[in-house]
Amino acid sequence: MRRPRALVLPTLPECALVRLSEIAELAEVPPRPSLGFSDEQLADLVIETGASVIVTEGDQVRDSVLSLPLDIVACLGPPTNVDLRLAAACGVAVLHPAGRDPDAVAELAIALLFAVSRHVVVADREVRRGRVYRGRVPPSERHRGIRLAGRTLGLVGLGQVGRAVRWRARGLGMNVVAHDPHVAEATLALPELLAVADVVSLHVPVTEDTRAFMGAVEFAAMRAGAIYLNTARGALHDLAALVDALRRGHLGGAGLDHFEGEWLDPTHPLTRLPNVVLTPNLGHATGESQAEHARSLVEDIGRTLRGEAPAHACQPVMRVGESL
Repeated sequence: MRRPRALVLPTLPECALVRLSEIAELAEVPPRPSLGFSDEQLADLVIETGASVIVTEGDQVRDSVLSLPLDIVACLGPPTNVDLRLAAACGVAVLHPAGRDPDAVAELAIALLFAVSRHVVVADREVRRGRVYRGRVPPSERHRGIRLAGRTLGLVGLGQVGRAVRWRARGLGMNVVAHDPHVAEATLALPELLAVADVVSLHVPVTEDTRAFMGAVEFAAMRAGAIYLNTARGALHDLAALVDALRRGHLGGAGLDHFEGEWLDPTHPLTRLPNVVLTPNLGHATGESQAEHARSLVEDIGRTLRGEAPAHACQPVMRVGESL
């Protein structure tokens, strides 16, 4: 029997590629666009290569691709690029890694917190450009930050990532409170948390209940000068409302690792705010995370091709009670 052909779009660790080559024939892939393949481009590539297995990270997998005779779509990252309902209707298995690396994401959340609270990025730019002593205000006053010890961190979502952030923040001497209707120890309602937290950090999935749930009302309810962090998903907040709260000076700063479509227009007003630190979906971007995710993904591809149940297959819609 002819081996299935796999179209591997992202860069995988060599050990994962070797393992995948043992269970499938690897198709040759042309240079990948910086933002990944569109649905139409990917459909043409699937037809050209005859692939029945796609390994993707951010490439669009919609109706053009899913109308083709595919067996597996394996996502190296979160499957936000795949039409999960249509995939289920077409009988295409959508696989994903074992889960986000909670330690890696938590470490990035703390990194963003430091970068925002101590003005690390803008100060670094001044040093590189020789503008540290411009004007009459010394850098120690111009970039005066806040001491985190003794401050209150409010976690919205107390799943694996939220708990990983909690113990790290406590190690910094912060008081930690949490809101999560699905976790008994997260005792605060959201309005109560917003009223007392000096830092608010999101760690929930995107569902019908959480989409854009941080809006103008919620940002206004936060403490004056508070810092807002989102290492979960861009769809969780109203970006225009966040920009307005930052511009008015009600919020002291923000650190964001996600945007809708994982892309932010460089002319967006958010990019011109000095009290904001932006990263392009780097929460899981460690060598350890990538190797573990690729290894688990390839093993699940093998299980699925053998007719066995994969360990990590996507459901059409994430359950509401799950927190990141």
